[in-house]
Amino acid sequence: SDVCSSDLKYQLRFQLHGGVGGRSDNKPRGTGEIGTLAGAEQFYVLPYSWDESPWWGEDQVENLVGIADAVRRKYNIDENRIVVSGVSDGGTGAYYLAMRETTPFAGFLPLNGYIMVISNSEIDDGRVYPNNLRNKPLFVVNGGLDRLYPLSSTEPYTRHLMRGGVTIDYHPQPNGEHNTRWWPEVKDDFESFVTSHAREPHPASITWETSGKSHTRAHWLVIDALGAAAGESRSLPDLNVWRGPETLFTRAASSGRVDISRKGNLIEASTRNVSAFTVLLSPDVFDFDQPVRVVANGREVFNARVTRDVKTLLKWAAKDNDRSMLYGAEIAVKLLK
Repeated sequence: SDVCSSDLKYQLRFQLHGGVGGRSDNKPRGTGEIGTLAGAEQFYVLPYSWDESPWWGEDQVENLVGIADAVRRKYNIDENRIVVSGVSDGGTGAYYLAMRETTPFAGFLPLNGYIMVISNSEIDDGRVYPNNLRNKPLFVVNGGLDRLYPLSSTEPYTRHLMRGGVTIDYHPQPNGEHNTRWWPEVKDDFESFVTSHAREPHPASITWETSGKSHTRAHWLVIDALGAAAGESRSLPDLNVWRGPETLFTRAASSGRVDISRKGNLIEASTRNVSAFTVLLSPDVFDFDQPVRVVANGREVFNARVTRDVKTLLKWAAKDNDRSMLYGAEIAVKLLK
């Protein structure tokens, strides 16, 4: 109650553990405390994962989002300073979450993780899209002497993501093993990264890819329907392309993607296999007294003033529980085929 009554907002860190395959249930291990990986004063959440409910599964994505919501409702959490870190399997889980659910989080900090674990045929469900990593910054640590995921294996993929536009604060540890003995040397950089990368609740640009069945939203963009559209882009840069015909992850039978940006009241979007999407308008970044213009695939699809709508405000406020991310109107866009 003291926290709730204070004007001070606290940052929140999820810390995901490793060794998922060696756990057969969700019973607590050890003390349940953050221990040696403690950093700045903040709230720490240490959820549990096990062999039947790994971090790279839909149940855990829903779990982490639900926990974040519950903690925000009880304590005075800074909505723009919620990050997800993890060690080993937990680091891999941080990569997975970043590709599936970006909106509530400010950044992802995988430590000794390996994104290509997710490419295992028993894990990859065809709905993992590395392009989605472009939306949030990452803080990545891997060790050269790691017996499971050495730099020789992980670094080519880290560099690939960086070349493709993913913001990564990269801290390779040439003598690092599969442990966190390097933490005292990395801790200050870790916390500086979190401090300097607060979430932008209304980012100026978003790229989002989805199968259309779930995880269809990224901040103020919602993908409503998949399907071909007139003038759609055929050449959106794709981080899933690895070397030649090789890909990082399998593809579902169908996925759609929107790259969208805003400048003033102008919204521009390029789409691939998306026939309808919705843009959510916040009075924090749009001037409701002036027309809003939406251009999709080079064609103007909307140009008018929008009316403030209490139902829209209440709908998204109830869903998001986020004081910094309020929407006064929305525009539904249907693209011509």
